[in-house]
Amino acid sequence: MERELYFASPEELKRYKRKQLLSNLFLYAFLSLIAAFILIPFYWMIITAFKSNALLELEQTTGVFYFFPPEITFANFVRVFGAASDVNFGRYYLNTIIVALSTMAMTVVTTILASFAFARLNFRLKEPLFTIMIATMMIPGEMMVITNFQTISILEWRDTFQALILPFGISVFYIFFLRQTFQQIPNELYLAAKVDGYGDFQYLWKVMIPMAMPTIVTIIILDMMGTWNAYIWPQLVTETDEMLMVSNGLMSIFQSSEFANWNNIKLAASVVVTTPLLVIFMLFKNYIMRGVSRSGIKG
Repeated sequence: MERELYFASPEELKRYKRKQLLSNLFLYAFLSLIAAFILIPFYWMIITAFKSNALLELEQTTGVFYFFPPEITFANFVRVFGAASDVNFGRYYLNTIIVALSTMAMTVVTTILASFAFARLNFRLKEPLFTIMIATMMIPGEMMVITNFQTISILEWRDTFQALILPFGISVFYIFFLRQTFQQIPNELYLAAKVDGYGDFQYLWKVMIPMAMPTIVTIIILDMMGTWNAYIWPQLVTETDEMLMVSNGLMSIFQSSEFANWNNIKLAASVVVTTPLLVIFMLFKNYIMRGVSRSGIKG
């Protein structure tokens, strides 16, 4: 109502509202088109994963594709995890869960401690060390793969969980990310905690971690998603199928002669790999947005 006071006449107000309506219609039409480009392939992957072999053969023979299949089946998912398959997908899934949880735990601990040190503690060469750490972010990750592989080979850790977990137990980007949030916490709280007799670790545990929890949850989610999607490193350091992860298992299914002619089984495996990431993102998207907004660039 307050906005109407700025218009000279009712006709001008009507023209403004008509212009806003057309603008909104164009905007939502454009967004709907973009959403369709994203969602339709994803929907097609899901429904194909639930189609039977007979229905898939019928589509390929007649050229008529069912956007809403008359029947659905879970046999494709059973086949993906089936013992008769030459792809041990269940083992890949278990490996990925173990590696994701272990890497996430190590990353959270190292990130919190390092971020607290660079945000609150005073020690010699603090700024030069932080600058050097940030500078390493400019180095392409592919260059790190070579040195990490050499280290893993020297330690004879190839084809072990150590090789899959330890190289990724620390992230310079996450340290920088959390440090920005820690720096936004008023320094007066730290001084007051010192007056009350709190040590640095008690202050970190009871004050800083609770206040920075949205950012920490964001780091947990992003780190687990990164581990879940890992392909090159597990393929490089593993020598047996027993240590591969879901991304490698998905590629094995696509390359397997057993499933060469069955796109429904391949897409069922794709759904199995994609669904956990989608569920995690939908459940914790508010934490991600809050964590990003609270980690503003300063300092």
